Amino acid sequence: MAITKFKGEVVDLIGDEVKVGDMAPVVTLVDTKLNDVEIGGKNDKIQLIVSVPSLETKVCAAETRKFNQEVASLDIVDTFVISMDLPFASERFCSTEGIDNITVASDYVDKDFAISYGVLMGDNKLKGLCARAVFVVDRSGKIVYKEIVNEVTAEPNYSEVLEAIKSAR
Repeated sequence: MAITKFKGEVVDLIGDEVKVGDMAPVVTLVDTKLNDVEIGGKNDKIQLIVSVPSLETKVCAAETRKFNQEVASLDIVDTFVISMDLPFASERFCSTEGIDNITVASDYVDKDFAISYGVLMGDNKLKGLCARAVFVVDRSGKIVYKEIVNEVTAEPNYSEVLEAIKSAR
């Protein structure tokens, strides 16, 4: 079972732990306009899948803005930021923050993403939210990079993520 930490306390993650080399599970999420969005599996582009607890926090907002900026010039990647936030709140966030290079989606309906990728926080005050994690999926649908951020309140290793995207070309 994978773990992360929240303010130093260990948090168990629930779900099927996926590893580098595994095929990325295909799941359906809801975007900010209430449309279905499918992630995982084989795709024409590399997929950058970013999991955050809530866009309403400073770290999640900063991370989303950073990825929005970093992928703006990368036409080889489809980027998804996933949380349990309601689509209406996500839409307001994207509009306010100028998020237009990535797809922001919600897993609030059945937590299928969080369980399928093993990032559902199972205990503590954040129980039921997604852990902070990043997955890079190549065109064949294989996970080529995975980072479960050790501390939920910290940002991921952006340079490693961007290097994994370049390597997946």
